[in-house]
Amino acid sequence: MSFAEKTQVPVDRSKAEIEKVLSRYGAGQFAYGWDGNRIMVGFQMNNRSIRFVLDQPNRALYSKDKYGYTRSAVAIQKDVDQAQRQKWRALLLVIKAKLEAVESGISEFEEEFLAHIVLPNGQTVGKWLAPQIEKVYENKKMPLLLGSREVEGP
Repeated sequence: MSFAEKTQVPVDRSKAEIEKVLSRYGAGQFAYGWDGNRIMVGFQMNNRSIRFVLDQPNRALYSKDKYGYTRSAVAIQKDVDQAQRQKWRALLLVIKAKLEAVESGISEFEEEFLAHIVLPNGQTVGKWLAPQIEKVYENKKMPLLLGSREVEGP
């Protein structure tokens, strides 16, 4: 069972709680929106722009029952709504845990939010860095600095 799998907390309440948590920990800005099947939550904190992107639940995954029969539109929507509520609760948990880890001195802000920091080109560090990490593991060569020439690994 995944976290908040059966939550009844409305999405709007989770959004409001995320905004409240961010405000409490000193965020300067907060925004959320959607584009097609993606949800974006962004905020400014510690002179950094942070962005989380979540995929909306895929309706097709809920269209058939366990026997392969097509489910009603009402049943599909009920499960899609539940999945959306779960994702928002999970996002609240993640953001709250990261901010508390920073506040408690367990880790640094950049360590907690590194993958979600928005770079000047609009891409997140995680999306930019993931292919480079894959290349390092394939070649077993480390760059001196990211984007520079490679050197032999250990």
